[in-house]
Amino acid sequence: MRARAGDFACQGISLHKRVPLESMGGTQGNDIWGWFDPQSGDEYALVGLTNGTAFVNVTNPENPVFLGRLPTATVGATWRDIKVYQNHAYVVADGAGQHGMQVFDLTRLRGVTSAQNFAADVVYGDFGSAHNIAINEATGFAYAVETNTCGGGLHIIDIGIPISPMFAGCHATVATHDTQCVVYQGPDPDHQSHEVCISSNVNHVEVVDVTTKSAPVTLSTAVYPQLGFLHQGWLTEDHRYFLVGDETDEVSFNVPTRTHVFDLSDLDAPQYVFAYEAPTRAIDHNLYVLGNRVFEANYTSGLRVLQFGDLANEELQEIAFFDTFPASDAAEFDGAWNVYPYLPSGTLIVNDVTNGLFILSNP
Repeated sequence: MRARAGDFACQGISLHKRVPLESMGGTQGNDIWGWFDPQSGDEYALVGLTNGTAFVNVTNPENPVFLGRLPTATVGATWRDIKVYQNHAYVVADGAGQHGMQVFDLTRLRGVTSAQNFAADVVYGDFGSAHNIAINEATGFAYAVETNTCGGGLHIIDIGIPISPMFAGCHATVATHDTQCVVYQGPDPDHQSHEVCISSNVNHVEVVDVTTKSAPVTLSTAVYPQLGFLHQGWLTEDHRYFLVGDETDEVSFNVPTRTHVFDLSDLDAPQYVFAYEAPTRAIDHNLYVLGNRVFEANYTSGLRVLQFGDLANEELQEIAFFDTFPASDAAEFDGAWNVYPYLPSGTLIVNDVTNGLFILSNP
């Protein structure tokens, strides 16, 4: 049953708290990631802003505490991206000159009682601009993408010592917009235990073996019908399926919000399975898989939660939503930019371009 949390339509998800952008010293939001402090058990939202990264303690989701900001390394940027490894945040920005990759020791947030501006512990400068960064926590390697190096492809960084990032290699076939890198444990016996990146390269999916950092190898590429701008995707936990979103197909082909599904049982020959069509026409932006659920930040239609069964039989349906952007549901670049569903408590955090940080219940 549809409900409302103040101005925000919802179903199956409730609002704990909203933190407006101005409360975090920002005017426009972008990415979001989370950090769980293994010492204290506290949970944090790392909130991307055009002018930096805000840190919010969300341990008590009804009473979040803004702790301060890591200002941008150069100038403001529409696109900022944040990931975490070994209690350190890694922050990149696109269109921000020689920004590089900021590294920030998140344990510095322990005991903070008043909001402050923080400085990065180190800035990795082997690239300037980067659209995104992915980290394989199992191996200690980061993958910056769409940088001004490596032909815009994978710029590989050894972060095994978190505070001392070192360049490790390139994969420069084409520009990569986003990627997910894992130690592959899926059904293809030929690539078991290899480190593999599944990259969203605007006009195709690319599967890359990055086990040897100095010589990555493309295993395959794949496409789907009515491809506009292949933006970002995520593997199911068994590494069999890859779910991906397209950032422009709603406008280019007059289709509803779609989630495309590939079968990666054979990494050398991915097979397109189907597209789930949502009851909205908003632009889908970023999605993540947890268990049998897909958490999607779909711009003007907000957070959408899907549940899947047998994907070979096209079993994928929406089970809950929270509309962070009530002003419109049109195919526009505003609203929910990203969602982070991996906090141990189950609390969901969403960053909205206009409306700021949403701290939500898990359906």
